Amino acid sequence: MQALQLQSPGNLELVTTDEPILRPRKALVAIRAAALNKRDQWILEEKYPGIVYPCILGSDGAGTVVEVADEAHKHWEGKEVIINPNINWGNNPRVQGADYNILGMPTAGTFAERIVVDVDRLAIKPGHLGFEKAAALPLAGLTAYRAVFTQGKIDENKRVLISGFGGGVAQFAFQYSIASGAETAVSSGDDNKIAKAKEMGAISGHSYKIQNWTKEARSSGGFDVIIDSAGGEQLNDLIRILKPNGKLVFYGASNGLPAKLDLFTMFWKQLALRGTTMGNDEEFIAMVKFVEEKKIEPLIASENPIQEFAKAFEEQKSRTTVGKVVLTM
Repeated sequence: MQALQLQSPGNLELVTTDEPILRPRKALVAIRAAALNKRDQWILEEKYPGIVYPCILGSDGAGTVVEVADEAHKHWEGKEVIINPNINWGNNPRVQGADYNILGMPTAGTFAERIVVDVDRLAIKPGHLGFEKAAALPLAGLTAYRAVFTQGKIDENKRVLISGFGGGVAQFAFQYSIASGAETAVSSGDDNKIAKAKEMGAISGHSYKIQNWTKEARSSGGFDVIIDSAGGEQLNDLIRILKPNGKLVFYGASNGLPAKLDLFTMFWKQLALRGTTMGNDEEFIAMVKFVEEKKIEPLIASENPIQEFAKAFEEQKSRTTVGKVVLTM
């Protein structure tokens, strides 16, 4: 079979390799589409811990179950599925365990024509989604679900800002917030992304390239919850536009750490700063159900045959497009 394999630091190759071996409690899935994540880019750039070589990358995948190892699981054969990328979350639903890792390194991932996963990693593909859109869902969709509902407690009574709209997790966080009935705004450095969010129901869009953009955000009433992945110096800007008793939920720090934190504003306004990651297995089940019920449609930036992986990774790195970059098999 063909697979996209990380051979050495920065060296990603499309190779022909043996099909994975089916073992007890496992399912063999023919991958139809797989989506890129920042995680894949970080691994390629050696910015991720514990990298092993060689390894097949890819945490997101959708396809068809070809075969299962056990008679008790025969009902899965022929089913169209998405794959839960969690491995060994652990017993505490509030935080992942020490042995936790994510599909696609060190465990062989979805950038391949076939993959073997535990049967309990399978979920029926939402019926309103094709393989390409379904493949965009697992990692980013689950991360957003935990940020929005478990950590952010967002509902129709909240006023919400999704920072950095356009990326994988942010687009899902935005759509989930809208679907929950919350008044939802976005921020971005790209006017086209802001325009897209307004088309999709954003009450406002704020360009963080404009000096004193936070003054405009405060004058509009501020926010009960902010979802952010960038961190960096803008963290204090976000703190200042939170309403009293507001909450800032963050799932990354792509802009690094702030030189200082505005603790005065935080304690005076009774604010909460909450870290979050990809969700647990129960949240994955709830996320798939929510997407199906609300008919959430992932935004796709591009679809690329796996042979054009280099182009796909360049697009992923550029961050200029709205939505997920997808590989098709």
